[in-house]
This record gives sequence, C-alpha cells and structure tokens, in this order.
Amino acid sequence: MAAAAECDVVMAATEPELLDDEEAKREAESFKEQGNAYYAKKDYNEAYNYYTKAIDMCPKNASYYGNRAATLMMLGKFREALGDAQQSVRLDDTFVRGHLREGKCHLSLGNAMAACRSFQRALELDHKNAQAQQEFKNANAVIEYEKIAETDFEKRDFRKVVFCMDRALEYAPACHRFKILKAECLAMLGRYPEAQSVASDILRMDSTNADALYVRGLCLYYEDCIEKAVQFFVQALRMAPDHEKACVACRNAKALKAKKKKK
Repeated sequence: MAAAAECDVVMAATEPELLDDEEAKREAESFKEQGNAYYAKKDYNEAYNYYTKAIDMCPKNASYYGNRAATLMMLGKFREALGDAQQSVRLDDTFVRGHLREGKCHLSLGNAMAACRSFQRALELDHKNAQAQQEFKNANAVIEYEKIAETDFEKRDFRKVVFCMDRALEYAPACHRFKILKAECLAMLGRYPEAQSVASDILRMDSTNADALYVRGLCLYYEDCIEKAVQFFVQALRMAPDHEKACVACRNAKALKAKKKKK
C-alpha cells in the first residue's frame, strides 16, 4: 500500500510540469506568430523582440532561431544572425532554411568557402532547392573574384582589383576585408575622397580597425598631409603592432617629415 501511495504522489508531482511544458510551447508559438506579424510589416526590431521571447520560452526550437536570424539579417546584423542560424542547425541538422541562412550570413561577411559548405549541406537535404543552387553559384563567384583580385593586386592593376571588389561586394555587402582592399586600391589610383569615404564608413562601425586606419593615413600621405598621416599609421600600429604596411608607411612618412624639416 505504501508503495502505491508513493507512486500516486510522484504522478501528481509530474502532472503540473507536463502542463507547464505544454503551456510554455503554446505561449512560445503565440510569441512566434506575433513576431511573424511584425516581420511581415517590416518592423524588424519588434519581430526580433517577439522571436527572442519565443526562444526564452522554448530554447530548443530550431525554427525560432531561424526566424530571429532572418530578422537580424534584415537589420544588417549578419554576425549576430550567423550565431542564430548556426544554433538553428545545431538543434536540427535537417533544417534547410537554417543552412541557407547560415550560408547567406557567411557570404555577406565575405566567408565564401564557409558559405559554400552551408549551401552544399542545404542541397544534400534538398537537391532541387533553387535558392541553394543560386547562392552556391554566388559564393563560388566571390571566391573567383578574390583570386583574380589577389593576382591583379600583385600586378599593381588596381583598377581591376576595384572592379573585382565591387562585384564581390554585391554578394558580400558586410565584408570589411573587401571594402578595405577596394579603398587601398582607390588610394593607389589617386581617388582619395572615395578611399577616405570607404575607410571612414568602416571606422564608424569599428573604430579599432587597423586596416581602415592605415588607408586613412595612406590617403593623407599621398595628399602631402604627412603629420596627420603619421598619426593614423601610429594609431593603426597601436591596434595591430604587426601591421606590416602601416609599419613601412609610418617609417617612410617619418623620414619624409624629417627631410622636410631640414630644408
């Protein structure tokens, strides 16, 4: 009898937990639906808030992370979106849209090889998926533009590099690396205002970007503002002490400054 009573007690204790779990799922679905409504209205900040509430209620649901990733992508926050997309496929490796979003984030950030892997996985799961097929082609195009740009930079064909980076940035709009290479080549071509503009845009988002600081300095150096150029090169080296180009440019600028003082 004692054993039977004990069993009853255990069952009674678990029932509210089961009910709570079901209630949490229902509430999470309600939050998701509200998020979808805001997403449809292009109110991505509110959509983000509701998808986050859904995740808080049910943190093991892959589609909630996928939805929030899509929202972050619309807000241009590709690095955060990548984290959510990766979490969605960790929870469910068969989630095709999760792999597509992961690939799209990688590609937007300029990680074309990683993007290819994500799109390949999506195609393994759904070989007729038209979006995955197109995005896979786009990622391979970016890889090709990178290779051509690298070769042309060595040949000092800076105009061709700018062309390649413009094409690559159509698929990878959030890639700082491509923007910096373009800006450096614009400076080499004497198109200083354009180069300054690209570098300044990056510094507004990331004031510690050593490459952008170097490009700012390079433009000033070629415009004969040597003292200001040195300040930017020094700042770049403070952020990245091993920055070879900034180191050489700083040395040259200081030598030119000293030479001018002697005259």
